[in-house]
Amino acid sequence: MSKRIVSTNIRFTLEKEADRTAWEYLQQRDKKQYRSYSRAVITAVNYYFERRGWLDADPYLETREKEDAFLLRVLETIRAGFDYAAPTSPAATLLNLLQNIPPQPASVENMAQEDQQEANDTALNFVDSF
Repeated sequence: MSKRIVSTNIRFTLEKEADRTAWEYLQQRDKKQYRSYSRAVITAVNYYFERRGWLDADPYLETREKEDAFLLRVLETIRAGFDYAAPTSPAATLLNLLQNIPPQPASVENMAQEDQQEANDTALNFVDSF
């Protein structure tokens, strides 16, 4: 069985921003992953039309993806806060409670407030990106 090959040309009008951007992507492609323009274009076209099909079948897909990304970011921030504030093991937590030791000295508390402010700013910037 012989190969069936179809050849076509793609024209890029570099004065048009979308064309120029596509051309630049092709020029900067990872040549190990996409050995030729054809491989890159085939991958992009297939992904584009598959995604259009997914969105037509589920119009809320993009919204859910954004919500999932936002929730993941919130969870990572919460985890980082716990990792920063909590001792490394449950036994250490229990020991601190039994010894009635304050969880953080004042200097660490100030650092925690600064870290919390930074986390809040990051979360707000993330939300603003939508």
